[in-house]
Amino acid sequence: MSTVATTDQERGLARLAQKSAAWTEKWFPDAYVFALAGVVIVSVAAMVNGSSPVTVAETFGGGFWDLATFTLQMAMVVLTGYVVATSPPVAKVIERIALYPSTPRGAVAFVALLSCLVSMLNWGLSLVFSGLLARAIARRSDLRADYRALGAAAYLGLGAVWALGLSSSAAQLQATAASLPPELLEITGVLDFGATILTWQSLLMAAILIALSVVVAWASAPQGKAVRTAEDMGIDLSDEVAPMAQRTRPGEWLEYSRVLPILVGLLTLGWLVQQLATLPFLTVISSLNGYLMVFLILGLVLHGTPRGFLNAVTKAVPTTAGVLVQFPLYAAMAAVLTRAEGRGGVTVSHHLADLFTSIGGGGAFAVVIALYTALLGLLVPSGGGKWLVEAPYVMQSATDVGMNLGWTVQIYNAAEALPNLVNPFFMLPLLAVLGVRARDLVGFTFLQFLFHLPVVLLLLWLLGMTFQFEAPVVP
Repeated sequence: MSTVATTDQERGLARLAQKSAAWTEKWFPDAYVFALAGVVIVSVAAMVNGSSPVTVAETFGGGFWDLATFTLQMAMVVLTGYVVATSPPVAKVIERIALYPSTPRGAVAFVALLSCLVSMLNWGLSLVFSGLLARAIARRSDLRADYRALGAAAYLGLGAVWALGLSSSAAQLQATAASLPPELLEITGVLDFGATILTWQSLLMAAILIALSVVVAWASAPQGKAVRTAEDMGIDLSDEVAPMAQRTRPGEWLEYSRVLPILVGLLTLGWLVQQLATLPFLTVISSLNGYLMVFLILGLVLHGTPRGFLNAVTKAVPTTAGVLVQFPLYAAMAAVLTRAEGRGGVTVSHHLADLFTSIGGGGAFAVVIALYTALLGLLVPSGGGKWLVEAPYVMQSATDVGMNLGWTVQIYNAAEALPNLVNPFFMLPLLAVLGVRARDLVGFTFLQFLFHLPVVLLLLWLLGMTFQFEAPVVP
């Protein structure tokens, strides 16, 4: 049965979602094009504001590499997650836990739950891990589960709660003084995880969104004749790992030895124990460099040998391409917004801050910022890069209206995940693992979006009222 035929037979919201996905897949350009367009729009806005073309050009060039460190860090989030997820021990775990679900709908809910939970640790790991789990469950001959629903469930970690977890780009950036642009550091100070993702309000919101995702995934899973298995879709589910090439010369023996990974793993473990023993817990887990170091060495240890690890890294590198080429453009955009002064020495960022400040505080501010963030996320699908563009004026507005700065970061984080359920950009690594197209999954994720949007807005409004404003702490 062809995809087109299936789409024609859908009804109601499912049919609307499939048509929307097909349109998006056909007409939406690559996210890099949006980043380029954003640079042009921001530059024109600065000149309309009174900045000279020379000033705009100088600011663009001066800010282009402001985020070189953070760009590498975000690329490493993707790479380390991929490497850990594809390691032999994790592959064995996936095969084992794939046997747990006993019903097709239960299998879809199970994938949704694990996808969300793993994404709280690392969103890159969640995408690959959940995709491999969906394939493993689909291989079961005793369970006729819908492959599209399994694939959509595997995506929910990134579409629901990733930005509320440890790999949140915005939270990681705000907790790392060295990665913050000077203009933003002056406005926000340093906000460790205790002020953002580890507040009880954020954890409660994450728990509610995870529960909602699982329930909707279970309820929307096709049953009976509506089920389309991987076999029905003509997808090959054989995941046999090609054996590693044998060494051919004496100089390669260390590449195939487990000694070095074990020793480096013990060294890393010793460093982590020392950090936890001498520094506050929040300081340790808020360190982006420490987080990435542990994940990278964990991948090395799990693959067992340097050669196996390097083979996995080679496969993971293409998934980092979008981050590497887009983030310098976001840095340049942020520089033009905050540094290119126009008439009266005022920047575009100042005007935007005044606009959001005029909204006032409380629930209205949270809802408007969330809607703005979600809408912009449809066009600029990059959690960390987009935060660098939004943060200067959003956080200044939050200060002006007395909104807690840590919660403002979480307003952004919760809203940032919403467009991922509609825009298929971040699905690309998962689609490659599953062997499907975006239109096969977006029908299900769009339904999740319809439920998530009002719940997220309500939670941001209500929970935001439990915070008090705290002045920024600038180191």
